[in-house]
Amino acid sequence: MSRIETHVLPRPGSRERLAQPIRAVVAGGGLAGLAAATILAERGASVTILERERFLGGRAGSWDDTLVDGRSFEMERGFHAFFRQYYNLRALLRRIDPELSMLHPLEDYPLLGPDGRSESFAGLPRTSPWNVVALTRRTKTIGWRDLVRIDRGAAMEMLRYDPETTYERFDDRTARDYLDSLSFPAEARRMLFDVFAHSFFNPEDAMSAAELLMMFHFYFIGNPEGLVFDVTKEPFGPSIFDPLRKYLEGLGVVFRTETAVERIARGDGATWRVSTAAAGDAASRPTEAEANLDADAVVLALPVAPLRHVIEASPDLADDAWRERVASLALTNPFAVWRMWLDRPVREDRSPFAGTTGVGMLDNISVYEKLEGESAAWARERGASIVELHAYSVPLDATEAEIRDDLRAAMQTFYPETAEATVLEERFLLRRDCPAFAPGSHAKRPGVETPFDGIALAGDFARLPFPSALMERATSSGMLAANTLLAPYDVAPEPLESVRRRGWLARRRKRSRAASASEPAVAGAGR
Repeated sequence: MSRIETHVLPRPGSRERLAQPIRAVVAGGGLAGLAAATILAERGASVTILERERFLGGRAGSWDDTLVDGRSFEMERGFHAFFRQYYNLRALLRRIDPELSMLHPLEDYPLLGPDGRSESFAGLPRTSPWNVVALTRRTKTIGWRDLVRIDRGAAMEMLRYDPETTYERFDDRTARDYLDSLSFPAEARRMLFDVFAHSFFNPEDAMSAAELLMMFHFYFIGNPEGLVFDVTKEPFGPSIFDPLRKYLEGLGVVFRTETAVERIARGDGATWRVSTAAAGDAASRPTEAEANLDADAVVLALPVAPLRHVIEASPDLADDAWRERVASLALTNPFAVWRMWLDRPVREDRSPFAGTTGVGMLDNISVYEKLEGESAAWARERGASIVELHAYSVPLDATEAEIRDDLRAAMQTFYPETAEATVLEERFLLRRDCPAFAPGSHAKRPGVETPFDGIALAGDFARLPFPSALMERATSSGMLAANTLLAPYDVAPEPLESVRRRGWLARRRKRSRAASASEPAVAGAGR
């Protein structure tokens, strides 16, 4: 059986393009919105993208900034890893760079713990169960006696992932409860599980155990590509979003940045009217035609809070059950990004990226001159370093001063050479806009489809019919949203690839004909 599945969703179509153009509005210029716009425009739709920020990319975007010495640079909302099983994201990127030359691989994904402890994912077999066996034999945190004490039944759930039974059995439990049930030695749990669990912005005691098991399956157990990943050679704007904008403009897509969607209302006939926020003084206010766009198809590819605002302000979207699903979406704890331009270099052998655990709030350290050319040029000229610290799930009551003190102390613990460094410049971001995946939320989570013809949702909050996460989940949802809107016009959908939907030991349950009909159509498999 193939380790990759190709899904034709929601159903096959006979046309390559629309027989007649339709008007499409995409609310949101992040990965979800850009992916949706790409599929719609390639198939002949007339697309307008509305984005409230002045830059594209959402949480993966970058924007221009200036250092005190006058040098311009691109600031981002933190490091992003481009894993090799991000098949749909990579398919999107190949539109602008067929060879993916904007990416380069990291040799390792090291994990750092207290007292000099470390783990490495370099050199592991790519596929399960051999990757699990190799990691277990290599790690110093588990002895043979420890293996006897581990709850093998709980551990095997990672190999039994199933998109139905796993959520039925584990969605009401917390990720912490599941990790506790494994009975791993404390150090092994910290080094092998805590770093991974924290990477999804949700704290363990407020995250669904089923969602965590899906992440294990997507990133490790069911992933045929290995856990080491790629990174961009330059900041995300010039690497990805500027070229993607140019590509889409070549397809006729219109971009309106610094434009927020306010509400959706019924238009004339079968169309929708998308109203945007009026901003500025009277002279700069948009005309009625600019502020209100008529559309045959609308993709709401917005973050959770703006999406909820739009739905609440749109009484024509009158389906109480669906509105409750959208209203149930919540935000997880804030995350912090602290980039520092230091007056001296970190040690030469430091990894470009390292996950951290067991020392305060810090979840990883990035050395940016080893990641991006822009930072490398600055560091060479100064004989210095640019270091970025991340805290993925900051306590709600933590102040900025407390976060800074905690992160700086942790950095100096892991990289003692930074203790005497002077911070020449810094950017500190504290944001709370990542979706929560709380226990019990899966059944209520909205998917891409809505009760309204011509409207679809997209975003990394969406419930998808195959395993996915983070940037890949956003991109996949956008492509699926476009497919959904094109299906009534008999237009062939964009094929979506994923890792296997089920784990190696998942039992295939007998389904009724109705249940089987809801399964994703698998058009083919391979690679």
